[in-house]
Amino acid sequence: MAAGLLLLVAAVVLTGYNLWDQHRAGEAAESVLGELNSAINDKSTETEEEYRDDNSENTLPQPDEIEIPDYILNPGMEMPVIEIDGHDYIGVLSIPAISVEIPVMSEWSYPNLKIAPCRYFGSVYQGNFVIAAHDYSAHFGGLKKISVGDEVSFLDVSGNSFCFRVAEIEILKPTDIEIMTSSGWPLTLFTCTIGGQNRITVRCDSVG
Repeated sequence: MAAGLLLLVAAVVLTGYNLWDQHRAGEAAESVLGELNSAINDKSTETEEEYRDDNSENTLPQPDEIEIPDYILNPGMEMPVIEIDGHDYIGVLSIPAISVEIPVMSEWSYPNLKIAPCRYFGSVYQGNFVIAAHDYSAHFGGLKKISVGDEVSFLDVSGNSFCFRVAEIEILKPTDIEIMTSSGWPLTLFTCTIGGQNRITVRCDSVG
């Protein structure tokens, strides 16, 4: 009976910790999201003002004066970052179907995943972007509810927006790293299933 009671107490403690951890993760991401969106807006405003100043004498820009984003001229460039609380972020991921709008960190690690989703591989500029996150309800816990055709967008820290649509949903093994990263999909999102036995993997095509 004592052993059973101990197991029950352990289960209650574990459940309580998991609920607290999910709440903490959601608050951490929400706090960063506000700062990151503000920083992106500030950068976009500065860029627009600089462009207007450079073209103040012209009513309309000439064809050779239209600004081309750096990532189009150089797709191999490193994704720019904004540092918040000592961590580097590369943008904001939005998945309206599951009410997710969340910052994405530049590099993945287990401590980083406790704060926000992380770039696992590739770049949005090169069309091989892979984002990983824990299955917290505020992070990628809702991926299991996503359907083919749902819209996904990513806003980089320079204010460039990239639109995608869910094309396929896979269940992969933790060892399927090459399949995860070398599939040819422009955007891949993944998280662990309960217990960590598999990876829910959402493949997305570019739109536009």
